[in-house]
Amino acid sequence: MDLSEYLTSDATTLAGLVAGKEVTAVELLALARQRRDAVNPRINAIVAPLTAVADAQAADPGLSGPFAGVPFLVKDLAQEYAGFPTSNGSRALANDVADRHALVTKRFLDAGLVIFGKTNTPEFGAKGVTESELWGAARNPWNLAHTPGGSSGGSGAAVAAGIVPAAGANDGGGSIRIPAACNGLVGLKTSRGLGPYGPQTGEMMFGMVTQGVVSRTVRDSAALLDAIIGPDPGAGYEGARPPVRFAELITRRPGTLRIGYSSSSAINASPHPEAVVAVATAAALLTELGHEVEEVSPPHDDEALARDFLTIWFAQLYGQVDEVKRRLGSPDSHFEADTLACAELGRAAGIRPLLQSLTNVNDYIRALAGFHETYDFFLTPTLASPPLAVGALTAPNGLQKASRAVAKVRAGKLLAASGILDQIIADNIGWVPYTQLANLTGRPAISVPLHWTHTGLPLGVQLVGRLGADGALLQLAAQLEEAQPWFHRYAHLDPALPQSPGQTTRTP
Repeated sequence: MDLSEYLTSDATTLAGLVAGKEVTAVELLALARQRRDAVNPRINAIVAPLTAVADAQAADPGLSGPFAGVPFLVKDLAQEYAGFPTSNGSRALANDVADRHALVTKRFLDAGLVIFGKTNTPEFGAKGVTESELWGAARNPWNLAHTPGGSSGGSGAAVAAGIVPAAGANDGGGSIRIPAACNGLVGLKTSRGLGPYGPQTGEMMFGMVTQGVVSRTVRDSAALLDAIIGPDPGAGYEGARPPVRFAELITRRPGTLRIGYSSSSAINASPHPEAVVAVATAAALLTELGHEVEEVSPPHDDEALARDFLTIWFAQLYGQVDEVKRRLGSPDSHFEADTLACAELGRAAGIRPLLQSLTNVNDYIRALAGFHETYDFFLTPTLASPPLAVGALTAPNGLQKASRAVAKVRAGKLLAASGILDQIIADNIGWVPYTQLANLTGRPAISVPLHWTHTGLPLGVQLVGRLGADGALLQLAAQLEEAQPWFHRYAHLDPALPQSPGQTTRTP
């Protein structure tokens, strides 16, 4: 196999070639590293190599599993690999070596995936862009001036650039779906309780975070999720398991579905025209496929939901920062200014707002459940605008200094009174107002790459399903992929060619 064949093969194909002894795991790993060496200096997707362990795994004659021999990457956040640091994008954790695998990492390894690196993420996964002070900014392979999204931005960039056909990701507020949308990939956030977590922690973010992957094909996402979901005796509870494996389910056509769509947002009253077009085009395609599609009003107030989401996020971020300081003795200088300010907001707010926001989650669940009594899926843009320019959300130096000072003197109440929460909502959630709904309600949601802007940037659309509809979402995504294929598009990043809006794709 040569590099061009590798770039035009998904994980399922590669696994089949290894099983048929047409190529070896060692050869595939060499091709993945060849591509990494060619493009990673430009996109900064992989931040930590796992060299010796990957070499040993690829050379193991007993390597087995449904994806035996396929090169893979895990995210440097909540996908711990024993014996290596898990930085969470933070200087404070840059040398914090994991003493055991995360359960999701173990299941990736059990599937035979050859993990040879860890991917870039923002500090504590707290942003929809991947730009940490520790690792620097990850860049979008389709246009290097733009973000690959976050917080699984390194994984998204690596897959879009062809280093691997799929990579590990997780999602606490859109962190699988946002990079999928920014990079032209498939990304499913599963129903709460379906995917594995721990053993380092219990459910993160009060159950809002789920583990998963980003990939270039629906069949890869389906089969990789089949590989990682399953009973866990150490979990707090067990979600209902799908009666049919996802990989089998997607071979069947879905029946006629009722789909309500909207691009409206109380946070962003004027979504970018490309986002509106993306949803309208997807609605038209779904109609052509025989589904019943109509425009609807959103079943929730996304501005109120954003406030509750951030209240919960800030509280858990305060807990994370405090725990790291206690355990490792990390000073404030080892954390980013934005992290310190948001953690201080969480500390200063106290327990009552957190409890109220957690109580309000029930209202969002009930509202969405009411919507799903009529409609099978809720269709929205994944992003309210095309991928942002790198640095667009970076706070000015003066504001960063002020944030550090406020955190140091514990003036969070003063900070809250300044109206900063409104600014955080506008800046950080304004371009991604559609994704947090699925996290707070525990519902599954998928982003699929049906739209590219006129400048050549991907801009995905999202479908949200009722609890347990993960397989149905993948089934519909497979139908969309068949009707409007996207696998032939990948970011070439050829050093001999300029990376410009007019030269962002290559058809094999």
